[in-house]
Amino acid sequence: MKVKDSLSSYDRNQHSVYLLYYHLILVVKYRRKVFDEAVSLRAKEIFSYIAPSYGITLEEWNHDEDHVHVMFRAKPATEISRFINAYKSASSRLLKKEYPEIRKKLWKEYFWSKSFCLITAGGAPIEVIREYIESQGEKNR
Repeated sequence: MKVKDSLSSYDRNQHSVYLLYYHLILVVKYRRKVFDEAVSLRAKEIFSYIAPSYGITLEEWNHDEDHVHVMFRAKPATEISRFINAYKSASSRLLKKEYPEIRKKLWKEYFWSKSFCLITAGGAPIEVIREYIESQGEKNR
């Protein structure tokens, strides 16, 4: 694996070159079926509005009736859990306000489950990276 082969596709700042992709799954509390195309589109708009303040860029979005899947890029200094909590809070408030029918499907005021699934999604499989790191310095030995 040659690092400089695809450096142009990496993100960069003044001191770093990086590529940080994440797959986020957010589930509606008690798996209530609240997502349709309109609600999903609005949830995506809210995500896109909040994300830049946290150094996050939305890459992909999709939904099922009771959860959403999001792929996003982040910067090294991004406080991802702070962003997720801010997003869940804002989207919960706005979606319930803008789509009153959602309230009828929810238990109390809860919209999102407290938990979430966050998976790193790098550009290479873990084994390829492991082999690359293990092979470093072999030419000079």
